[in-house]
Amino acid sequence: MSLLTADITWLKKIRVPKRYAPIIFLTPFVALFLIFGMFPMLFSLFLAFQSWEPTAGLSAMQYVGLSNFTFALSDEWFWKSFKNTVWMTLVSGIPQHVIAIPLACFIHHSFGRLRNLVVGVYFVPYITSTVAIAMMFGTLFSSDYGMINQGLHKLASMPLIGSYFPQQNIDWISNPEHLQPAIAMIIFWRYLGFNIVLYLAALQTIPAELYEAATMDGATRMQKFWHITLPSLRPMIYFGVTLTLIGGLQLFEEPFILTNGNGGSDQAGMTSAIYLYRMAFDFNDFGAASAMSWILFVIIAALTYGTNWVFRERRSTREEG
Repeated sequence: MSLLTADITWLKKIRVPKRYAPIIFLTPFVALFLIFGMFPMLFSLFLAFQSWEPTAGLSAMQYVGLSNFTFALSDEWFWKSFKNTVWMTLVSGIPQHVIAIPLACFIHHSFGRLRNLVVGVYFVPYITSTVAIAMMFGTLFSSDYGMINQGLHKLASMPLIGSYFPQQNIDWISNPEHLQPAIAMIIFWRYLGFNIVLYLAALQTIPAELYEAATMDGATRMQKFWHITLPSLRPMIYFGVTLTLIGGLQLFEEPFILTNGNGGSDQAGMTSAIYLYRMAFDFNDFGAASAMSWILFVIIAALTYGTNWVFRERRSTREEG
């Protein structure tokens, strides 16, 4: 006890000028960011210009200039993985926002005090472990006993609509034609709730007076939605679309677990992030993997800027009109 008292007494004698207080409080964050954020990024940029066999140590690095970038840009598997990534991003991302916006409006206007409970139910998939989600859907997509195929069998046996559904079991995981839709379905299911939360938060900032004035002018619900709700949600739509674009082009966990890390049959589930991972850790080519990662970074930055330009141009056009 006396040692603790002595330590506290010693600390009280330390006088730190107030102007240094922000620096002291920021130092832990800055140190962690430099070690675990900035250094890996700069090291990957350095590796992009090197040929390196990691098992031979750092001394085995050899400068190769732009060879890694040339290889990446001419690698057909890199572009195939990028094409797969874009397809899954669009197929899973567009429905997220198309469905999340009207669903958020419905929850906002219909559930009252139960609104938070309903939103919490939709938000559960987003906070659920990725491994658990992939394993669960791996079971649901089972070609023999999966519940999805069982449900399709039930629909196929119904009159009138049965002819529109397959009569045989669908091999979702092993068939390259069905693997990408299966992954897109998982991504859509997982991130729909996150977008609902975003749009619901934005809906709560729209002044009620706008809707009251529109009601007095005889506007219908659809007219209020098109002329009040959607324009007010535009900043949040831009934010949500940007997050979907960035996250979709970095897609890794779900297809990696669902395909056991090899991209599946005919590499249909191979995303750019999985290909980078395999290039580094399966093929031991960290230089090419680093070059591909920076190419992907430039593509994401360009698409993000393009999204910003589209929303900015539409906003300026609307304001001029």
